[in-house]
Amino acid sequence: MTTATIPKQDLDNITAEDVEKLAGRLERDDYANPFAALEDWHLLRAIAFHKAELVEPYLYLLDIEAYDEA
Repeated sequence: MTTATIPKQDLDNITAEDVEKLAGRLERDDYANPFAALEDWHLLRAIAFHKAELVEPYLYLLDIEAYDEA
């Protein structure tokens, strides 16, 4: 399931345990193909936008950098 097909209601129901499992898969990087890894990465990113507190311990997996555009 891609994040494009995950309704916001489902993202609202994601638990800390779900995020922990997702992050574990990303950390192990044991995917059959790169697209499966990218799908999980996009899911983690979508969760970060909706429930940032759940993703906070795993932000390093998203490789998001703050930019100073001033």
